Formats: sequence, C-alpha cells, structure tokens
Amino acid sequence: MNRADVDYLVNGCDAGREGELIFQRVYDLAGCRKPVKRLWISSMEDTAIRTGFQTMKGAEEYRNICMAAVCRAQADWLIGMNGTRAYTTCYFKRLVVGRVQTPTLAMLAERQDKIEHFQKDAFYKVALTDGRLTVVSENIANEEAADLLASLCMGSEAVITKVKREQKKAFPPKLYDLTSLQREANRYFGYAAKKTLDMLQELYEEKLVTYPRTDSQFVTEDMRNTVEELVGKMPVLLPFLDYGQLGHNITRVINNAKVSDHHAILPTKEAVEKGISDLPEDKKNLMMLVCQQLVQATGEEYQYEQTDITVKCQEYDFTARGKVPVQMGFKEAGNAFKNQCVKAKPEEEMEKETSIPYGYEEGMMLSPVKAEKTVHFTSPPKPFNEDTLLAAMETAGNKDFDSETEKKGLGTPATRAGIIFPGKRKRN
Repeated sequence: MNRADVDYLVNGCDAGREGELIFQRVYDLAGCRKPVKRLWISSMEDTAIRTGFQTMKGAEEYRNICMAAVCRAQADWLIGMNGTRAYTTCYFKRLVVGRVQTPTLAMLAERQDKIEHFQKDAFYKVALTDGRLTVVSENIANEEAADLLASLCMGSEAVITKVKREQKKAFPPKLYDLTSLQREANRYFGYAAKKTLDMLQELYEEKLVTYPRTDSQFVTEDMRNTVEELVGKMPVLLPFLDYGQLGHNITRVINNAKVSDHHAILPTKEAVEKGISDLPEDKKNLMMLVCQQLVQATGEEYQYEQTDITVKCQEYDFTARGKVPVQMGFKEAGNAFKNQCVKAKPEEEMEKETSIPYGYEEGMMLSPVKAEKTVHFTSPPKPFNEDTLLAAMETAGNKDFDSETEKKGLGTPATRAGIIFPGKRKRN
C-alpha cells in the first residue's frame, strides 16, 4: 500500500457498511495516506464489474456508510461488553447482554407471559342456510342473544340485500433473502435457521447457489439476461412444474435501488449443468425451494373472482365470501412444489378456496332458512417457532419509527440464526 509506485488504492471490499469498515481499518493500521477509489458492485457478473471500474468514486462519497459500521461496533462494546460485565458482577452469575440477543429474549419472555396469563373468552355465531348457501353472523358476545337470534331466524324468511363480485389479483412473492429462506425452510421442512445457513454456505462453496448472507430480495438490471436464462432452464431442476400455466416477467425481480451488498439468493448456471439429483435430501430440498421461488417470483399474477353476499334476516345481517380462481399464475408452481416436495403441510397451506354457488342475486328471498348457533373461544398468542421469531426480529421496532427511517429490525440476516441458536443444541 505504501510503495512509491502506487498512486492510489481501490477499495474492492463488499459494497456495504462492513466492507467499508474492513477497508478503513486496514488502511488506517497501515498508516496509508494515499487516495482511495471505491469499486462499488453488487453483482459478480462481468458487465457489472466492468461498469463498476468505469464509474469508481472517491472514498469520501462513502464515509457515512463507514461511520455507520463504526457506530454499530461501538454499540456492541457499549451495550454488550459493559452490560454483560455489569449484570454478571451485580448478580454473581454470568449474564450475557447484547443489543440483539437481549431484546430478542425480551420478546420471547413477553410472549410467554401473555400465553401463561391468557384468559379464554367465549363468543358465539349464528349460521343461516337454505341448503346451498351458508351465511354467518358477526361475533356475538352474549349466549342468550345468540340463542334468541337463532330461534327467531329458524324457519323464517331472509332476503339477499347485497351481492358484490370483484375480479382481484395477488402478486407473486419476492425472491429469497437469507431470512425469508430460513423462515420457509423451517415451515416446510422443519430446518433450524442455523442448519439452513450452514447448508447454504456449503451449496455456495459448491457453486450451486449465489452468496447466501444477503438482505435483498431483488437483482440488478445487469443480471436480467442471467435470470432470464436461469428461468428458462428451471425445467431441468423442477420437471414436475407445468410451465405453460406460469408465464414469466423478469422485470418484476429487478430493482437496483434495493440491492446493496448482495442480490437475492439464486441457483447458479452450474447447478443447472450439474443437476441436484446426487445431493443429500436436505440440500436437495433447499435447492428446490430456491428454484421454485425463482419460478414463482417471475411468474404471472394469481387472479380470482371474489364474491361477497349479505343476507338480512330478522333485521340482522349475515355474510359470506367466496373465491374462485380465474388464473393460477405463480401459484401453479407453489402448489406443485408443496404437493411434490413437502410431506407435512403447514396449517395455513391447508386452507382451501371456498366458492359461492351461482344463481344468487340481490333481492332474492330465501325461505325457509335453518339457523344454528355455534360457540367459539378466543385463542392465546402462539409460542414463537423459528419462522415466526425470525419474522419478529426482522420487523422489530418498525412501529416505533416514521416512514422515512431505515428499518432493519434486530440483527442481520447473517447473525439472526446465531442469536436464536448459539452453540450446540441441548436436548432435554
């Protein structure tokens, strides 16, 4: 760095705050004072590297990013090191404090407290049916009121006061960053966040996936052709999908502004060439999860018709809602993947679309109708699992800041698994 024939240095560290800090510390320790140019690239594609060298800026342009990393390191010292020493000496027991692990532990303790002190309350509903259509009342707190409504409606006449049909759509999911991939690997396969990260690291070293420790769910414009090529070759890795039903839209996953250090997790061209059939089952599951997400994220919208019906009986409103798929779009891939690869479906995946029978219009009389009271109970909050805890860490504090504030939650995608599951697992 200090050789006489060196005119300036190029900082080619990761395009992010930690990359800035690593370079600055080496630069300072070397006692170097030479000018620095910054190579800022978020992709390892050849075109991105060439463009990066052609558009390098002075290091002063990135000083605030470096100082953000310094602030983070100082917070670890101020809170973690000092807090740990303070609590340990105060309580004569090693008590570890950290700016990430302590609030995470607080979330767990608060959730457990709510579960243990939860008081179950009953509420009631009344359902009406003419044999084909079933409509339901709002929640009724008082059982006597629910019994009275059911008895008044039983055998009486009802009228349809509103029928609303709308064409709606749901947009495809984003590509995976590390946290979202850890969450879905836990939901579908029961993998711990640490296990997912370790397997991803191995797949990365085997050149089968791109860099895993990313917080972005997008790719950069220079990767358009690469993503197009990968999507076109997915039938090699996921032959069970019906690609004719999916369509694809590469533009949906491209957003330069939302890629900082690294782009979203993708399979590589080498994965397509090598194939994944020889991988151990756990790694194969993870590869198929990454691949199907690429297919879903670049697929067409899911379109459906939603019908809402309101029925009035004894001056009380009862409602029903139905959904009928019009175009499966990206869901074709998601459903095929779950049927083919996921043995135990998560509860939310078991929900089925319900349809409203045709032939019902506003003003139509339903007579006679049957009425039935049902009893329900409020539920306590569910204990955190790794999926929901990762989500809570990712969004922690979002409600405490305005829309202009950058929100990063607790920890980073690369460190959350270590906070949830430090060291070796102990089995009871």
